[in-house]
Amino acid sequence: MPDDIETTEAASKKRSAGPVMKPRNGLDRYFSITQRRSTVAREVRGGFVTFFTMAYIVVLNPIILSGADINGNTLDFGSVAAVTALVAGVLTIAMGVIGRYPFALAAGLGINAVVAAYAATQLSWPEVMGLVVLEGLLITVLVLTGFRKAVFEAIPDQLKTAIAVGIGFFIALIGLVDSGFVRRAQTGTVPITFGIDGSLASWPQLVFVVGLLLTAVLVVRRTRGALLIGLIATTVLAVVIEAVAKVGPTFLDDGSVNPKGWALQVPTLPDQVVGLPDFSQIGQVSLFGGFSRIGVIAALLIVFALMLADFFDTVGSVTAVGAEAGLLDEHNNLPKSQPVLMVDSVAAAAGGFASVSSNTTYVESTAGVADGARTGLASVVTGALFLVATLFSPLVDVVPSEAASPILVIVGALLIAQVKNLHWDDLTLAIPAFLTIALMPFTYSITNGIGAGTISYVVLMAATGRARRVHPLMWVVGVLFVVYFAIEPVQQLL
Repeated sequence: MPDDIETTEAASKKRSAGPVMKPRNGLDRYFSITQRRSTVAREVRGGFVTFFTMAYIVVLNPIILSGADINGNTLDFGSVAAVTALVAGVLTIAMGVIGRYPFALAAGLGINAVVAAYAATQLSWPEVMGLVVLEGLLITVLVLTGFRKAVFEAIPDQLKTAIAVGIGFFIALIGLVDSGFVRRAQTGTVPITFGIDGSLASWPQLVFVVGLLLTAVLVVRRTRGALLIGLIATTVLAVVIEAVAKVGPTFLDDGSVNPKGWALQVPTLPDQVVGLPDFSQIGQVSLFGGFSRIGVIAALLIVFALMLADFFDTVGSVTAVGAEAGLLDEHNNLPKSQPVLMVDSVAAAAGGFASVSSNTTYVESTAGVADGARTGLASVVTGALFLVATLFSPLVDVVPSEAASPILVIVGALLIAQVKNLHWDDLTLAIPAFLTIALMPFTYSITNGIGAGTISYVVLMAATGRARRVHPLMWVVGVLFVVYFAIEPVQQLL
């Protein structure tokens, strides 16, 4: 295979911008709505779809952060929920207005679990959130110096495409797991199983299947607003089934488990629609308390681990959403990405300051993009809905994850279609791409997939005498990922 195959392929995929269309008004001009072949209606609809696809974080984040810290203190559940929605709303609007792309932000899944683990074993909540703030400030510095953008652009086309494909499998798996369609096996030798002991034995799983088929039909028939229509129809079905069958939640008040219950939200009409939010936990952080408790080296390693996860989760999400929207250039880079990266970096620090964990760009933004969103106006709509959710959180809780999950599976299918652009006849490129794709769903982490792909790419390029073709920053990133994967033994050694 010629050495310049990636460049040739990239050039062949360059899109024509088409004829220049005159903006209709100031809003159109600011967000480039007509230029990106969209309409205000599509942007609004896409913003709604993205919100309802990721609204689960308002409930899930307080669940993840509900444990006691090393001092035995806990965060107030209601306050975490309200502040999670508040920060997500403000930052998503900022992304729309400043970044002008259809990216939504919220507390990062995976990162919040790591934060909770550190709180339970080593630090208090104010101390660990202080380290999150420092991590966000550090990434902001990297953006201001141009380093973050340089790394983004240094990643070869093969890996960028593999990242989008891997995220397709990853979010499809998220949808399958959140719906209970795929779950951890309780018996036998296999690690995961289909439904409950190999069968669809619950009403929530039936709701997911009906929602998936309905949404798929709407999508293939190119129905306008297919994803939003599918979401609303599936939610209505879920509410009716819960009213008749009284399924209940998976985790009951007495601590027992109901395997046939709804995963997170029980789809019942709330007694009250409006609730007064509690924002008291904002600012309850200790920037350098963690350094005093566990030492400078240990605290710096935690900051490093959080930073790398945050850094490359965003790379993956931006690449996947941009690819789905057709917004990437001929080298699979996002044009004018600096404002996007800046807002995302500030979001990490803002999430820590608000005690809801680092906020980051959500790959679920692809749901809104798949339904037509192409500009920052969609993000403004999504952010506004998050702000409304701080007051109307009881109403948001009506949508169960079983109704939102079909959207993730459908969007996953759309992203996976890019696998056709990968080179499979050169193993030096194919193996890193495969590892990137495989490890995202299999380890439930975007960062792990990017890390495995980066390290293997650098090693294999060097082993085949093509080390000079590897961008210098890829060597730096490869070394950083080696440290990231070995963080525990390194921490024990130091």
